[in-house]
Amino acid sequence: MATFVVAHGAWAGSWAWMRVADRLHARGHRVFVPTLSGLGERSHLPASSINLTTHIGDVVNEIRWKDLDGVVLVGHSYGGFVITGVAEEIAGRIASIVYVDAFIPGNGQAFADFSPEWNLPPDALIPAPPAVIGDYRDEADLLWVNEKATPQPAGTFTERARVTGAYKTIPSKTFVQATGWDSPFREAVEAFRADAGWRVHEVACGHDIAIEEPDELTGILERSA
Repeated sequence: MATFVVAHGAWAGSWAWMRVADRLHARGHRVFVPTLSGLGERSHLPASSINLTTHIGDVVNEIRWKDLDGVVLVGHSYGGFVITGVAEEIAGRIASIVYVDAFIPGNGQAFADFSPEWNLPPDALIPAPPAVIGDYRDEADLLWVNEKATPQPAGTFTERARVTGAYKTIPSKTFVQATGWDSPFREAVEAFRADAGWRVHEVACGHDIAIEEPDELTGILERSA
C-alpha cells in the first residue's frame, strides 16, 4: 500500500482528481487530494490572503498533520510549483515525486512569467480560461471542467518560487508527459530522458491526464510508488 498526496492544477480542486483517487483507493492505497486555498470548495476564502506559499502550506500541513511518511507526492501543471515548494520544506517525508505534465520552477520564477496578463494585484482573481473543443476528447468532460473551474487568486501566480533543488534529492523522480497538445515541456522531457535519475512516461491525451486517462495514469502512479 502506498500513500499518495496530490497538488492539483490551477483553477481546479480535488474534484479534478476524483477519477484517479477512486481507482487508487480501490487498489488499497491511501490518497489525499487537498483542495488548495481559494479554489473549489475553498473559493470562499479571500484572494488577498492567498499566494504560492499558502498553497505549499496547504500540502505540507496535509502531510504533517496526518503524520504521513514515505509519500508519493504528485503535482499537475501549476501543482508542479506547489510540490517543488513542498519538497523544499519536508523532502525527508517524500519517497517519490511525480510531475504530471507539470511546471518545475527555477529559483525566483513565478507562474505569471509564462503569461504577462497574469501579473495582477494580489487581491485579484484570474478567471479560468474556458476549455474548448480540442482540449478534451469527450464533450462531457469539457462541460464538466468549465462548470467546476474557479478563478485563481493572483498571488499564487505572482509570488516567486524559492528553490534550492531539494526535489532533486528525492529517491524516485518521474515526469508524465501528455502528448496530445502543444506542450511547453518537450525540452525538459528530453533532458529527463537523458538523466538516469528520472523516469519519463508518455500518455496520448490532452493536458488534463487525470480526467482523460485515469486508468493509465493510475497505473503509472502505482509504478512510481
